[in-house]
Amino acid sequence: MSDTNDTVEEEEEFYSGSDLALSISARFWLYLVPNVLSILCSFFVLYYLLFDRTRRQALNNHVFIVLLFIGLLFELIDIPLTLHYYRFGDSWQLTPSVSLFWTYIDFALYTTQIIIFAWATIERHILTFKFQWLSTKKKRFFIHYLPLITLIIYIFIYCCFIIYFPPCENLYYHSYINGVPVPCVVEKTIIGKLDLICHQIIPTFIIVIFSIALGIRILYEKNRLNQLIQWRKQRKIAIQLLNTSMLYFFFNFPWTVIDLSYEIGLSIDYIIRVRSYAYYFSCYIIFLFPFVYCGSLSGFRKKLKKFLCCQRNGRVIPLQPLPMKHVRRTRFDQNGRIIY
Repeated sequence: MSDTNDTVEEEEEFYSGSDLALSISARFWLYLVPNVLSILCSFFVLYYLLFDRTRRQALNNHVFIVLLFIGLLFELIDIPLTLHYYRFGDSWQLTPSVSLFWTYIDFALYTTQIIIFAWATIERHILTFKFQWLSTKKKRFFIHYLPLITLIIYIFIYCCFIIYFPPCENLYYHSYINGVPVPCVVEKTIIGKLDLICHQIIPTFIIVIFSIALGIRILYEKNRLNQLIQWRKQRKIAIQLLNTSMLYFFFNFPWTVIDLSYEIGLSIDYIIRVRSYAYYFSCYIIFLFPFVYCGSLSGFRKKLKKFLCCQRNGRVIPLQPLPMKHVRRTRFDQNGRIIY
């Protein structure tokens, strides 16, 4: 019994982030400012993508549209709850239903964006080098639409199962990093280990491996196909994903490596501080995603630049009357016929 209590206490210490040397005020503002800016940028990018038929129907934009919507939900629901927790701390007494909802939203949305982007790194190889696989509506449905829809439905059903119908008793204690109630399944349970492996470690390594492979493949094909217009278009699609992949390299990959190190038996005292920072800043994947993505849209940059230039240099040019010598008069006789 004492061993079990020690394990739970060790896990609570691991998820509490007590070694995060950031004041509550600093945590609050480091989430609030980028969250507001990210929401505004997400709306602009979604408007740019959805209100143009060509961009809306482009296959390479679909997964990013889904990720932008997921990020918006996370920023509009999960982050405000975290900010509220930073203001009131443990004095904010959550009801079990609110705790479950917050945990479900946090786990479902964050897990979804990782797995969907992992699929995007695989699909981008098809869009870049095997576009003929998507030449018909039937192929597009089974290769492009069906995996995306299936993954989203699976993740939300899975998270609903482990959060609302867990195989253990939820204690409803907060993570002191962001206040999210920690579900019991992340402790020493088989489901928790499988969840870590299947929904964090494997997708993260897929992102790293397939993104690096895509970059190498682009360099390999560059000399042979660089002059073809179609190849240039596909290369832009690939580079678009590589730019976004850097967010996962910097903010999610370190956290995953640390979790993996803990699972294989490294001392928790050695990695808890680094893990706390990695966990706190992992939300910056969602904060920075719309900015990095819109930076890879050449049309968006041109349109924004044109809009800003027009607003800055816009002037009203008064109309000038035409000189009278350029005006030709028409005369009529008594019967209404034109004389000249």
